[in-house]
Amino acid sequence: MPKETVGKTFFVAFAVCVVFSVLVSGAAVYLRPVQELNKLLDKKRNILTAAGLYQPGADIDALFGRIEARLVDLRTGAYVDGVDASTYDQRDAARDPQRSVEISAAVDRAGLKRRAAQAAVYLVRDGGRVTKVILPVHGKGLWSTMYGFIALDAGDVNTIRGLVFYEHGETPGLGGEVDNPAWQSLWDGKRAYGSDGEVRIALIKGQVDASRPGAVHQVDGLSGATITSRGVDGMLQYWLSQNGFGVYLNRLRSEGVS
Repeated sequence: MPKETVGKTFFVAFAVCVVFSVLVSGAAVYLRPVQELNKLLDKKRNILTAAGLYQPGADIDALFGRIEARLVDLRTGAYVDGVDASTYDQRDAARDPQRSVEISAAVDRAGLKRRAAQAAVYLVRDGGRVTKVILPVHGKGLWSTMYGFIALDAGDVNTIRGLVFYEHGETPGLGGEVDNPAWQSLWDGKRAYGSDGEVRIALIKGQVDASRPGAVHQVDGLSGATITSRGVDGMLQYWLSQNGFGVYLNRLRSEGVS
């Protein structure tokens, strides 16, 4: 039998590493289109869930035919034409100094530091009428940045119709309860703004007493997950304010949703 040497051992190990590196790289390249498609379908599913339209087992693309993606300039609240909002990458834009703005610490309730100058919004149509407006929101929780969608009724651009999170790293059973359908259902019918136009929606400790004043602006906090609850609270306070989607939402109220 041929004598084993240190050189041969290293050569075999090196060859095995090269072969498996090529296989892994090839698989990653080959599967990337499938991964991107699944990512897009998951995004659509979560938007549909926020809109109250998702049906397990149904054709997601068919259901999504009722939803129109539009790009909004957050400074002016006006729609941006000439850009495909359905493929717009808001995270990538937030990392680009040319396409984002710095958020001052005084107003950065969501802990973002920077945000994209433009954002995609989603209009839910019933026939020719817009019934809901879906806004993407994100902010810091305890362990992660939480990404989700909030749905507002187009009738008053105030009543919340849904809140879902599609990506986060919060603790399962605690902050991870943002995924719990029972907790998510508590948001339907709550009011984001008070009569003065200020953001009033908030998570509270314990359960909301429906008989108390202000209950329409309150949602049960997450038991044992104070920091995650504060993160959700701060996220919505920021994105619904004039520093986030506030200017856009004011335009919808004054000009109508179309």
